[in-house]
Amino acid sequence: MFKQPGRYLRFFGSVARYTMVREMSFRGNFLVKIAVEVIWLGILVAFFRTLFASTKSVAGWDESQYLFFMGCFFAINGLIECLFLDNCNEFAELVRTGDLDFLLVKPIDEQFLVTCRRIDWGTAPNVLMGGVVMATALAGMSWSFDLARVAAFCMTFACGVAMCYCFMLTLTSFSVWMVRNQSLMEMWWLFSSLARYPKEIFLGTWLQPAGFILTFVVPIMLVVNVPASTMVRAFDPAMVAFTVVATALAFVASRAFFRRALRSYRSASS
Repeated sequence: MFKQPGRYLRFFGSVARYTMVREMSFRGNFLVKIAVEVIWLGILVAFFRTLFASTKSVAGWDESQYLFFMGCFFAINGLIECLFLDNCNEFAELVRTGDLDFLLVKPIDEQFLVTCRRIDWGTAPNVLMGGVVMATALAGMSWSFDLARVAAFCMTFACGVAMCYCFMLTLTSFSVWMVRNQSLMEMWWLFSSLARYPKEIFLGTWLQPAGFILTFVVPIMLVVNVPASTMVRAFDPAMVAFTVVATALAFVASRAFFRRALRSYRSASS
């Protein structure tokens, strides 16, 4: 995968075109999926506007900052759902039916093929909607352009997507032993739900140790907090560097675990 990036980009482009044509074959379903996502974002925005009508800040985040945080989460979550979620959900079925055999014999990296076989275009607009929410928040706070912050945000945003992918890949890999992964993917929804809140909510409470673990041990709280904070609150180079290192370690560990799981896989013919 790392030696022939052009080949994989061409393959991914073919997958993108194929899945788009397939989505357009059922335009009604596609439009309904987009409408649901728009309604869900509208409900979230309405909820937080109502919340901030009664308070000036939540865990130290004012209304514009929290709006940016929410837009950042929506964009990251949209990318994950668009690119990886359906593929990872289907891995258990591939194991159960033995169809994984057909993927393992193909001359392409197994992890790439398993996790990037199709794109869910119905959730792709979430990325755009998240971007609009972030832009609206920046305009509301009269944010002045800062190249260093923008560069750090883009880098940590990419790290957030990669870190979510690593968590999802790790949970998915357990399907080799458990065959069904419904409960595992419910754990993923738990992780993604935690990521939508500022890590400061744990400070000064009996849950503060949990906040430390979810930030520095199982760093799910870094996914949205670091890019959003870097852009609209304190620019902490140490946290940016830690996020990059944590992402690299998570990728190496999740890939090693996935390959270990494949070595334990017993094909349908065995």
